Amino acid sequence: MILDLINAVLFVGITGWAVYMFASVVYRRYLYIRLGKPANLKKDLKERLSQFAIQVFGQSKLFKDRKSGIMHFIVFYGFIILQFGAIDIIWKGLSGHGLPIPGYAGFILMQEITVALILLAIGYAAYRRYGEKLKRLKRGWKPSIVIFFITSLMASVLLTMAFERLREGLPWSALAPITSSIAAAFAWMPSTAVSVCYFAFWWIHLLILLSFLVYVPQSKHFHLITAPINILVRRTDPPGKLSKLDLEDEEAESFGVGKIEDFTQKQMLDFYACVECGRCTNVCPASNTGKLLSPMHMIVKLRDHLTEKGAALTSKSPWMPASVFGSAGVHTMAATDLALVGWKGEGITDIGPTMEVQKRSWHQVEGVDPKDVQLIGGVMTEEEIWACTTCRNCEDQCPVANEHVDKIVDLRRHLVLMEGSVPQEGQRAMQNIERQGNPWGISRADRSKWVQEIDPEGTLDLKIPTVKENPDFDILFFVGSMGSYDNRSRKITRAFVRLMNEAGVNFAILGNEEKNSGDTPRRMGNEFLFQQLCMENIETFQKYDVKRIVTACPHTFNIFKNEYPEFGLTAEVLHHTELLDQLVKEGRLTPKHPIREKITYHDSCYLGRYNDVYDQPRNVLRAIPGVELLEMERTRENGMCCGAGGGQMWMEEDAGKRVNLARTEQALAVSPTMISSACPYCLTMLEDGTKLKEVEDSVRTRDIAEILELSVFGLSEIHEQEVVVQ
Repeated sequence: MILDLINAVLFVGITGWAVYMFASVVYRRYLYIRLGKPANLKKDLKERLSQFAIQVFGQSKLFKDRKSGIMHFIVFYGFIILQFGAIDIIWKGLSGHGLPIPGYAGFILMQEITVALILLAIGYAAYRRYGEKLKRLKRGWKPSIVIFFITSLMASVLLTMAFERLREGLPWSALAPITSSIAAAFAWMPSTAVSVCYFAFWWIHLLILLSFLVYVPQSKHFHLITAPINILVRRTDPPGKLSKLDLEDEEAESFGVGKIEDFTQKQMLDFYACVECGRCTNVCPASNTGKLLSPMHMIVKLRDHLTEKGAALTSKSPWMPASVFGSAGVHTMAATDLALVGWKGEGITDIGPTMEVQKRSWHQVEGVDPKDVQLIGGVMTEEEIWACTTCRNCEDQCPVANEHVDKIVDLRRHLVLMEGSVPQEGQRAMQNIERQGNPWGISRADRSKWVQEIDPEGTLDLKIPTVKENPDFDILFFVGSMGSYDNRSRKITRAFVRLMNEAGVNFAILGNEEKNSGDTPRRMGNEFLFQQLCMENIETFQKYDVKRIVTACPHTFNIFKNEYPEFGLTAEVLHHTELLDQLVKEGRLTPKHPIREKITYHDSCYLGRYNDVYDQPRNVLRAIPGVELLEMERTRENGMCCGAGGGQMWMEEDAGKRVNLARTEQALAVSPTMISSACPYCLTMLEDGTKLKEVEDSVRTRDIAEILELSVFGLSEIHEQEVVVQ
């Protein structure tokens, strides 16, 4: 009785202390998150619960990597099952008898099977990290400690159950094959030794369990708590939609994010939800081509900085006990270790060089006040901030609903609006947009010159009325800066206009009244210029009672459809591939001339990941006789960016390999005779890529509209032998 009492008292005391430390650590990190700005989240409870069930219990995002998904699925549900077994083990050690569970023998069998599966899964996890050596996974004692925790915990479960069988004198049972076999191996031990071993392993099991409990919120495994919450409170706005800045707020001390407290509380929750799985970095076009930016490291660095600065501002240490988990020094970037010049990778893409530089550069320095570490410069460098193409592949892959792009744009907003710091080429593009309404600085009065220049001889008899000439139009064709000024993109404009004429679409254009959509300024952080353009465009749309808009530019399509409504736009917005797909299905366009080409289609990020338009362009290609559609290895949701988004179209790549070259090489890997696209930016980048590879004569690049035009009308002199139809 005395031993039982001592056992119970120790259990209550140690468990209570562990729970107290766990609660304290969680609460302190909650206080750090509270330092951020309040987040205005929509109350879409039904959608939130639906996604919560799909992503948390369905593990849907994790299965984007099938092997890893299966492994994590086993561990996730295995631990849920084993919690009941842990309660049973603890209760037996305190009371001397098990829980009154119906079919108890079957319950024990399920526990043993689950333990075995978890050990296999953890073994595979270790193999992926140290056998396959996946570059996206960190190696070392810290990233691997959970493997030791779980392995030790599973071993303690089996040994506790085995010595329990010996203690109770239970025979070998097929319903407990593992623990029965272990018990048989120790059957020679005297009863006193068996009892000692039983309680020893019972306490080892309990202490491992409680140690893991205390360790979780002080490590990346805090995601076990924060990730489900993060998924539940995730933004339900359209994917990638940027927040609106109140530029008229007279009380605002700054705009954008210049210090960690400028992030919203939801953005800070992202930091603690990160699993450090590296899936985001593994697909990032910047990381894959030797740029300094790594989405995973960005989140980790922001998390470390928030923890350290939060501790300084609240005077509450993030570590308990500090002697075990305490951190020596404050994290900051080592500028001397940031050199990443030239392409040092292997194969078409390689995240290795970026991972290595990030590992070296993020280090701890003693004697530094966390409040003195600058967010831009000390945590995130400007090189990282400007390397992002805003493609959102990182967010698509993230299993815990983290958003990376909005954080980068918020940092850009501070650089642009508060410090006036922009790469020279980007600054020039924004100045040209501000002065002339286009990135090249060509006269505003020349915006509609394309109408005369795409068919100077009048052989096509194109009808391109303005809104004044055709006030009863059904749909406004917003041509955009690329389609109006860029000579290559004008061919897309010509093809699309010709197809609309053929289908009898009642459309009109704005002519010289058209302005830049504002996508480039907004993604580059110039919210002031974007809002000015946005309001001017909406005023023009309202002036002509625009109800439907079509555009050939996915960037314009996305910003009109998903971000303009917050400023007052009510019109329906279509991408030209959506309209063309509809016209072909309705029989208003008939592809009749064979196009005997092996075509691979490149998914535009702003058309695909931002707006889920994947099938419409492919439907058009499949409707064209003679076309053989080839899919790249990275396609649809996982298609790699061309490198032009986020303002990169107007800036030079100084480090590593050119993104468009890598994407072109991925396209060429499937041996196409033509690379197709549905974005003028993408087409430009891919065409440049074929020139860099010196295959432009054998592998042509064409927009979906151009290919459909050839099939509907056949080859004519206007194409100037652009395409040879076999």
